[in-house]
Formats: sequence, C-alpha cells, structure tokens
Amino acid sequence: MTADLPVLPDYDALERAPVVHDPFDHIVVPHFVPEADLHRLMATMPKMRSGGSYPPEALDLSPALDSLVMALQGPTLRDAIARKFSLDLHEAPTMLTVRGRTRAKDGRIHCDSKAKRVTALLYLNPETDAWDAQDGCLRLLRGPHDIEDFAAEIRPARGTLVVFPNGPTTWHGHRQYIGQRYAIQLNYMEAGAAAQRELRRHRLSSLVKRLPLAG
Repeated sequence: MTADLPVLPDYDALERAPVVHDPFDHIVVPHFVPEADLHRLMATMPKMRSGGSYPPEALDLSPALDSLVMALQGPTLRDAIARKFSLDLHEAPTMLTVRGRTRAKDGRIHCDSKAKRVTALLYLNPETDAWDAQDGCLRLLRGPHDIEDFAAEIRPARGTLVVFPNGPTTWHGHRQYIGQRYAIQLNYMEAGAAAQRELRRHRLSSLVKRLPLAG
C-alpha cells in the first residue's frame, strides 16, 4: 500500500541549499520531505496531547514516520550535513525527538546545550493562518534579548529542514504559539560526559513516556 512506502527525503535539495551566514551559519531546505510524502505523514502523525519532546520509542509511529526517523539517523544525512559545514560527524552520537504540541512557555530565546554539536529541525505541518501571522515561526536571532531582532524566519511547514552547528551565539526561538506544531529534532552530539548524561536522560525519557498518547 502507498501508505506503507518509505519516505524518501530530498537529499539533492539539501545539497543545493546554500549555507547562509547571517546571523550564524545555517541552511534551510524547503520540501526536504516531498509534498506527496508530507501529506502521507501528516495523515498518520501520532496524536500528542501533551507538550514536550518525545523519543520515537515512546510513540506509536506509522510505517511512513518510522521510515523517516530511520532515514534521518542514517549516514546519508549525516554525511551531507558534515560536508555542508566542514565538520567531522563520523562518530557523533545522534539524539532524535518528536514534538507535537507547542505550549505557552515554548519558543523562548535560547541556544541549544553545549552537548549538541549540530541541530536539525524538520517541520511536518500544513500551512495555516498562524504562520501568516508569524506565530510559531522559527526565528534565527541576532542576540538573546529581542524575539523581533531576527535575521531569518522559517515557517514550520512544508517539510522544511533547518540545520545549524551550535555555538554560544546561535540564538533562536519563536513568538508564542499554542497548539499542534509537529517537529522532529535531530542532534549530532559531542562525545564527552555532558553529552553522555543527556543521552542517558533521553533513554530514560523513552521509558517514562511509554504511556498512551493516542486515542
């Protein structure tokens, strides 16, 4: 059945995407998940009534979403991102989580933890009036104090992929949005003790969150 076919990300689109340097190095790849696959995914996303990040092991994934999760953690994406940013990610552990709902407290300006070398965000949402109003749109910021002081704004829709190496000035966030907002976050991690602690918390979370989320 078509619904069971694997999702094939558009790696060629990733290869063509330029590295943008303002406000920090990043790439944006619209339709990294092709439109036909995106419609299949959106029809089978797990019903997540709570906010926060969930390891895929804690969710009831459709075959399509499971195939995408496997692809994102595979060598093709890893190697493409390493080439884009001239990084050695060969032995970097990966950590992947899924979000389905955004809460009032989410989106505050932050940099990701030092344990995360690279952050990749993949948005699996339809177009809505909220994105037109800029609510919930990811903003890459020039500093830590003003959500309106942004150099780039990305609508969290259309299978768009955003990737950036982390650093002390990689400030990002979004204006308040409450409601359904699906995103997959993939991180390539450092190999040190801090990263190992975060990975252990991730594994523990997958056990704790093995609770019914759909219904």
